[in-house]
Amino acid sequence: MPRQMAVSLCTTFSPSISKGVSLTTARERGQLVFLEGLKSAVDVFFRPQEEPHPLQFLREANSGNLQPLYEFVQEALKPMDSGEAAWRCPVLLVDDLSVLLSLGVGAVAVLDFVHYCRATVCRERKGNVVALVHDSGDAEDEENDILLNGLGHQSQLILRAEGLATGFCKDVHGQLRILWRRPSQPTAQRDRSLTYQYKIQDKNVSFFAKGMSPAVL
Repeated sequence: MPRQMAVSLCTTFSPSISKGVSLTTARERGQLVFLEGLKSAVDVFFRPQEEPHPLQFLREANSGNLQPLYEFVQEALKPMDSGEAAWRCPVLLVDDLSVLLSLGVGAVAVLDFVHYCRATVCRERKGNVVALVHDSGDAEDEENDILLNGLGHQSQLILRAEGLATGFCKDVHGQLRILWRRPSQPTAQRDRSLTYQYKIQDKNVSFFAKGMSPAVL
């Protein structure tokens, strides 16, 4: 299992199975470094002011400073002791960036945070950054639009999960649009787009081509 870092800003960590991988086991083996936003947010207000915290921006008047959160990512990439090998090809998971906007952080500050994480994780360590962000849809949200457009320009792979245009369906829960950008390819072949439909099950998700649901066949 590749080493991973997870920054969860809206969900509670559960020592269970995720995507067929035991998160608890991965954490015990040092394969997963996890920052749980909900619990860590409480610590911010009860910790002495001089002690640094990844979510320091929650108690600062200027809520746009995400440097401590980036420094947490930097520290997590370092070997725990001199005899441990450095992380290779790490994966940084952020769930989700939209929460930072709701906490008063500006879109530009969030994009700067992602930019520095990409520079550290992707360029220096040859890893990947995976981030979740919500689309406000028809609602007018300028900050969210700036964040979505900025991430869209930075990303090589965009997965957009959305409901069906026809409404609720018992056997098809939505569709997943995939945009794959390949900068090294000629201009006409750089972008490849695919669309799949999906059904969410107890511990799995089934994907199939449009109109090819097992219930239809």
